[in-house]
Amino acid sequence: MNAINPLATRAGISKQPSRPATMQRFLASDTTLIAGIALISAMVHMLFASNYGYFRDELYYIAAGHHLAFGYVDFPPMIAFLAALLQPFGDNLFIIHIVPAIANGCLVFTTGLIAREFGGGRIAQGLAALTTAVCLVFMATGSIFSMDILDALWWTLAAYVLVLLIKRQTPRLWLLFGLVAGIGLTTKLTMLFWGLALVVGLLLTPQRRLLLNRWVLAGGAIAFALLAPYIVWNAINGAPTWEFWHHYGGITGDGPIAYLANQIFLINPFTVPVAITGLFFFFRSRAGKPYRALGWAFVFLYVLFTLIHTKSYFLGPAYPPLFAGGAVLIERAALRRVWVAPTVAAVLALSGILLAPLAMPVLPPATFVQDYGFLSGQGNASAGQQSSALPQYLADRFGWPQLAATVADVYNSLPASERAQACIVTSNYGEAGALQIYSAQYHLPPVVSAHNNYYYWGTGGCSGKVMITVGYSQSDLAKSYSVVTLAKTFTCAYCEPYENDSPIYVIQQPKYPLQQLWQSTKHYN
Repeated sequence: MNAINPLATRAGISKQPSRPATMQRFLASDTTLIAGIALISAMVHMLFASNYGYFRDELYYIAAGHHLAFGYVDFPPMIAFLAALLQPFGDNLFIIHIVPAIANGCLVFTTGLIAREFGGGRIAQGLAALTTAVCLVFMATGSIFSMDILDALWWTLAAYVLVLLIKRQTPRLWLLFGLVAGIGLTTKLTMLFWGLALVVGLLLTPQRRLLLNRWVLAGGAIAFALLAPYIVWNAINGAPTWEFWHHYGGITGDGPIAYLANQIFLINPFTVPVAITGLFFFFRSRAGKPYRALGWAFVFLYVLFTLIHTKSYFLGPAYPPLFAGGAVLIERAALRRVWVAPTVAAVLALSGILLAPLAMPVLPPATFVQDYGFLSGQGNASAGQQSSALPQYLADRFGWPQLAATVADVYNSLPASERAQACIVTSNYGEAGALQIYSAQYHLPPVVSAHNNYYYWGTGGCSGKVMITVGYSQSDLAKSYSVVTLAKTFTCAYCEPYENDSPIYVIQQPKYPLQQLWQSTKHYN
């Protein structure tokens, strides 16, 4: 018999809950549910982390990690600093994909937290997290070491802080907002669009009063201070980032109908009802009215990005608040119809499993082409890319070791006197990054490129007298060199079309000094 000790009670000593009971409550908590979904999402990404090969941009960012600076032509410094932090552990596929997997898990978890702040219970939080986990754009970017999944995380964290600010009416939270926005700006400049959209959203609602206090300026000062080194770097180096954006190739010109179709594919057609329900949450429900600024922010960005013809995936980071709001209304419907929540959860989970190969390196490429190849065109359209057997975000992981081996064959076929002064020049940063990362394995000479930040990294001590070129046409090379010899043609089965059948020339006897040639070949795009 467990009698209560009256002396212990009078002394203020209460009976402590048993350890099994505490664990049971922890496992049954809302936080554990969304953390579990986030953990599963991150683990799935790591499970396939070493499939296929390096994505084109990953090679570029790894190279940037070996050239640390406060700025780069086409991106702020955050991704390069992360690459540098990972270098002691080796530039291998598994290691570099830890970062996007963790960021993806945090994104999923934060979306669940937003649903909680909207008033959602366990079901709403779980559905919000699950919808984000199976969103195709996040499945794709969560499997690539790049700025994009980090960008989505900072957008969602900024939205979460704004929700807290609206709910608690605590202006000092603008300091935290400024910190998140500043980190976002050091990751990708598209945070400027999200910040503008949130301001527009606040101005269109009674919550505009939150902008009328000194903490907004203080938060803005924090964000600016974090971005300032990048601004200074640009000022010192002649504003290359402005030049890059002036020539940026992210304008698709597909029109509003194509943009809408790409959005549906981009986020997973089965998550679209949740996103639409999220708009209803902000604009039609009493619970969502205080947070209507987030709804207006999404609408503003959708219209803006459609008008200026950005790539479809630019809008991806704006969806998590919609998923959170939609999940809250679905939960309320589930209170009246018990079948709603398990049905929605099952459909979302099944769609994630079935569509994962479209976004992540899951299937062998031949199997993908056979079973999913008919969707590659839509995948490329949503990414603003040309057609290929695989979607660009999968195709750009193929061919790099073979390219290095082909170039090595050309280099080794040269006479010893020419090998001693030979260098490799590539037409784009993907080729340069690939040849550099496999340089030790294939004993390659210095690799240079005039594409984006590779131009700033210079000619690498090359004399320019003997160059092995990748990706250049014979007619262009003949303008600068007297001797242009086709050595090999690089072919690959599943890589991007513009890399397949790429000519490799050996060029000699330059017509102009190397520095003059270097300046004429610079290209930012």
